[in-house]
Amino acid sequence: MRTTPRVTRTLAVVGALTLGLAACGGDDDSSAGGSGDETITVGFVAVGPEGGWRQANEANVQDTFTEEAGFDLRYAPATNLDQRSQIDAFTSFVDEGVDVILLSATEGAGWEDSLRRAQEAEIPVILIDRGIEPDDTDLYVTRIAPDNFEVSTAVAEWAVSEFPDGANYFVLEGPAGVSVVNERNRGWDDTVGAVPGLVKTGAQTANWSTEEAKSVFETVLRANNNDIQLVFAQNDEMGLGAAIAVEEAGLTPGVDVKIATIDGTRPALEALAEGRLSFVAEYNPLFGETALEVVNQVLAGEEVEPYIVVPSEVFDSPEAATEALPTRQY
Repeated sequence: MRTTPRVTRTLAVVGALTLGLAACGGDDDSSAGGSGDETITVGFVAVGPEGGWRQANEANVQDTFTEEAGFDLRYAPATNLDQRSQIDAFTSFVDEGVDVILLSATEGAGWEDSLRRAQEAEIPVILIDRGIEPDDTDLYVTRIAPDNFEVSTAVAEWAVSEFPDGANYFVLEGPAGVSVVNERNRGWDDTVGAVPGLVKTGAQTANWSTEEAKSVFETVLRANNNDIQLVFAQNDEMGLGAAIAVEEAGLTPGVDVKIATIDGTRPALEALAEGRLSFVAEYNPLFGETALEVVNQVLAGEEVEPYIVVPSEVFDSPEAATEALPTRQY
């Protein structure tokens, strides 16, 4: 557990908040932010448009850190997923003297100088979803995210049980250099790599894209004479692209080729309910409230864990997907 230096101005705001809540009848509302004429300013260095999961995650953060809750959230999505634009936004937030920075990095490496600058300015940084590499926990307060290693391990364990006699498989990866891609690869490889009958025919990035995944997997099927029985797609969109490629090759997804994905978006659960996907591991994007509570704790000088894991679940059958769909929020 850790604490982080606080500037006096921010402590005063949170102190006023605590007194204000006590005067309002003692309600325990850990999700409230600033009060009175002052608000807590949050710089959100975001990824921006990148598929259904990202849209749900960033909308959830924006819907949580509202003016009504006492926050001034300054949303800065990356320009075309460019890290340079993120670093520029991060630097601007430090120069402006925001109270806290939320960082969801397009690339894992290259953040040391920016994080040290925030540290010198006594501005705490909270990682949202994606980690940094190397993972120097002295440079940020905490990371809030589902556990990629655990999620991909769940997919791998399903694959091992589904193919006791072995199979040829292919991996559709996210962009190179992204921490979640490396984490998902480690979780998968540590389990599947130990099973001799599961043979890796290759791996290629499809940049989280349905269209790119369709194109990539069309080529893979042709190169292997359709002799692929399993696809591990590191997000739902790529898994759906693989399903289209399977269908256009005259094969049946879920029968001839089983496809497992990560994220748990509505389109993926619909495809699982229809039998076009075979396994979907949720990577829960709805942790805005958790982030808000952590921001309040950090600004109050309280200790927080260096990694706060967001609970997620798995869907291993059409029935499980059908049951979950009525309440799926993204």
